[in-house]
Amino acid sequence: MKKIILLLTVFTSFTFAASAQEIADNAIGLRLGDSDGFGAEISYQRALGDNNRLEADLGWRSGNDYDGFKLTGLYQWVWQLDGNFNWYAGAGGGLGSYSFDDGDFDDETFVFVAGDIGIEYNFDIPLLLSLDFRPELGFGDFRDDLDFDIALGIRYQF
Repeated sequence: MKKIILLLTVFTSFTFAASAQEIADNAIGLRLGDSDGFGAEISYQRALGDNNRLEADLGWRSGNDYDGFKLTGLYQWVWQLDGNFNWYAGAGGGLGSYSFDDGDFDDETFVFVAGDIGIEYNFDIPLLLSLDFRPELGFGDFRDDLDFDIALGIRYQF
């Protein structure tokens, strides 16, 4: 019985050691998607440990009848899939504002909660590509529903 416990302990230790990945201390770039009117976001990621990080995104949009911005903050957990492929999940929230040009709607500032799940590829050069899905639940008069945001991320790691 002692040999089995020892064998399981050694096997578990090797499993955890083999699945350890290294995420960059910092990454900055663009997150490009368009589900809820915000197409481009400046994105910054800061590592907090071996497998977790903070992400902050600032998005802006200028349409025919409105202008707006959105600030998002997320806490993410990162796990290695295979080689340089990782997957991640997280949660957070943010705030935003719409300014309408016509008189049909009042200008609005809103808050939202968000989830995040995605995959990323960490190149041998300091480049990180990601594809993520971010459902957002808004709390405001105009934006009081659930939006689904799918985006491609391109970031420089340092």
